[in-house]
Amino acid sequence: MSTLRIGLGYDVHAFVADRPLVLGGVTVPHEAGLQGHSDADVLVHALMDAILGALREGDIGRLFPDTDPAFAGASSVGLLRRVAELTAVSGYRLVDADTVIVAERPRLAPYRERMREAIAEALGVSVECIGVKATTTEGLGFAGRGEGIAAHAVVLLERVAP
Repeated sequence: MSTLRIGLGYDVHAFVADRPLVLGGVTVPHEAGLQGHSDADVLVHALMDAILGALREGDIGRLFPDTDPAFAGASSVGLLRRVAELTAVSGYRLVDADTVIVAERPRLAPYRERMREAIAEALGVSVECIGVKATTTEGLGFAGRGEGIAAHAVVLLERVAP
């Protein structure tokens, strides 16, 4: 059995008025937030899905269903901490994670390092293990029209020696 596993995650949320925009555990000033059962942190959701995929544990909807009122308004970074605990209990550790936020606006470069720090802290890893990038779609698709934000994530996990 291999000691390494990869996971791929993707998530998307539509913009909604009267809600803060939370990305990577950081509140980003913007005229709209993202619609969702929790705080709708699309970046952290994609990352959790990538980790859970590598663990062969399904997706975040299986662990944190949007039909469960216990997760209404939940902090996605708090849920990420629970995924980190599951990773350790399963005998794995995060080696590396790389993520991409797909959004026409707001500009995210000023918040990138804070996102990396928040994610690293939640996962209990060095900030050097966390990559966060942002891109636009040059006006194409739902993100380009400003209807929402998407995020992609890939992770590498390593089995910890017993």
